[in-house]
Amino acid sequence: MSEGRSRVTTHVLDAVSGRPATDVAVLLERRGPDGWGPVAEGRTDGDGRIGRLGPDDLEAGTYRATFAVGDYFAAKGQDTFYPEVVIGFTLDDPAAHYHVPLLLSPYAYSTYRGS
Repeated sequence: MSEGRSRVTTHVLDAVSGRPATDVAVLLERRGPDGWGPVAEGRTDGDGRIGRLGPDDLEAGTYRATFAVGDYFAAKGQDTFYPEVVIGFTLDDPAAHYHVPLLLSPYAYSTYRGS
């Protein structure tokens, strides 16, 4: 991996404002034989990104990123239906980069495998 980013990265965009969603807390976890265990955590920067979410090397497996969007909207004084957004994904190639973007609004969200 490059010095600037880890194996898993994310980008959160606020679809209502058309701006990056800044200061959103994100927890990255991996599913093991005894349940979910934390891998890393971070907060989105001024561009809505976390370029270093977790270590450079991760084992293949099932992961999830939990975005604390309720706190984000509360800080803006805006109601939301979702206290958090959880995105599960399979990391099947430990050499690949996994970008997990989130397009967010108070009552809807979408995601996809980014590059």
